[in-house]
Order: sequence, then C-alpha cells, then structure tokens
Amino acid sequence: MSASVMSTRAERLTGTVVLWAFAAAVLVPFAAITLAALHPAGAPVAGLSWPSTPHFENFRRAWTIAGFGSLLRSSATIALVVVPIGGLFATMAGYAFGTMRFTGSRLLFSFLLIGLTLPPEAAVIPLYYDLKQVGLTDSYWALILPLIGLYMPFGAFWMRAHFLSVPRELAEAARVDGASEWSVFRRIMIPTARPAIATLAMLFFVWSWNQFLLALILIQEPSRRTAPAGLGFFIDQNTRDVPMLCAATLIVIAPVIALYLIGQRHLIRGMTQGAVKG
Repeated sequence: MSASVMSTRAERLTGTVVLWAFAAAVLVPFAAITLAALHPAGAPVAGLSWPSTPHFENFRRAWTIAGFGSLLRSSATIALVVVPIGGLFATMAGYAFGTMRFTGSRLLFSFLLIGLTLPPEAAVIPLYYDLKQVGLTDSYWALILPLIGLYMPFGAFWMRAHFLSVPRELAEAARVDGASEWSVFRRIMIPTARPAIATLAMLFFVWSWNQFLLALILIQEPSRRTAPAGLGFFIDQNTRDVPMLCAATLIVIAPVIALYLIGQRHLIRGMTQGAVKG
C-alpha cells in the first residue's frame, strides 16, 4: 500500500474522529437535559439516567408557571421583524459593496466591519438611555432596531462575499440589454443568492431568538419579555426543581432546533456555496 493512500486514509479517520467528537459535545449535554426533564418534579438528577416513569407533565407545569405562551410570542414577533428587514438591508449593502465601485467604498466597508468587533455589552447602557429618551424602552422596537444594527456588519460582509463570487458577466450582459440596476439586483442577483440569503435569515433568526442581555435590559415590561429573558427570571425563582428547569430550557430552544432540522439543507448549501473573495 502506497504512502499516499495510507495518508489519505489517516486524514479521513482523523476527520471522522473530530466530527464525532464535536457531535458528542453537542448531543450528550442535550440528551442529559432531555432525560433530566423527564424525572419527577424536584427529584435530584445525576448523569444520564432514564426515569422509571417519564414525567411529561414537567413541560406543562413549566409552560403554565413561566407563561411561555406570551414569552414565545414576543420572541417570535421580534425575530420575524428583524429577519426580513435586516436581511433586506444586508443584501442590498452586500450587493453595493460587492458589485459597485464608488468613492470611499473600501473605507466605508472597513468602517462597517468595525461593528464586528463591537460587543453588545459595550453598547447596552448608551442604548438604554438613548431609547428611553425617545420613549422606545419596554417596546419591541427597543430590541428590533438595535439587533438590526448589530447584525448589519456581518450581514453585509456575508452577502458581499457571495456577490463577489457571482460572475460579473451576468450583470454586464443584463446592463447591455438595457436592464436598470434595480432589475439586475432583483431579477439576476437575488435568484443566485437564495442559498446565502436563506442561511443569513436562519442565522439572524437564531441570534435574535437567543438574545438575552439586550432583551433583559431594554425590555423590562413582563408582558413583552422574550423567551430567554423570561427563562432567566424563571430559573431565579425555581432553582431547586431541576427537572422543571430542564423542561423550560427545552421549550425555549425547541423553535431553534426545529428551524435547523427544517432548513439544514439550505444552511449547509449556503455555508459551502462559492469561494470567498476579498
């Protein structure tokens, strides 16, 4: 057996082991939480153990006590506004930076990328006072507007990378035929960008759904709290009932898991499509 064949097999084996290790790092904690949620209320939980009788009523109790109907509705409202508006702005910005050359475009794009280095923790206090001054705190817009701005640098960078990978001949041929810039964007570029847009939409949804710090500070009205913020308050009030806390955690993350299972093909396709150009 040649050395090259042995090297290839060793690389495949190493890759398989690494993938299984990452899968175990994700699945084992998830399995532990799921099994813990099925134990009797208030029972001590240790390790991965299947209860003698699954107690699904923990999910009902957690749903009722925490009021997850209202919390999930608030999170869904915020995410379903952030995703289309943020996705549209990011796609338009990525198209402009990826296909157009105008004065200061590189400088403007570099300035935009600085936002990738800005942690939300650094902006949350100024945001609170600014939004309070205009009367937007304790409203959905108090979280929607900052999240759109927070995700815009990554969104523009992501879509710019895609549009740079699209052959310029497609747009140039359309312009020669008399198509306007808007027509080129809408009829030619958008169809080619569907996997990238779908992936970006999924990322925006997950990030919006999981946002905790901004939601905790900017929305203190109980009726408008998001699911992660509500879960934080719920944990503080029920620290001893581990099975019910695990059930509540699964309720909060269930929409994200469902979204991934439904859209994993689009996510993987968007992640692997095209080469990232500078």
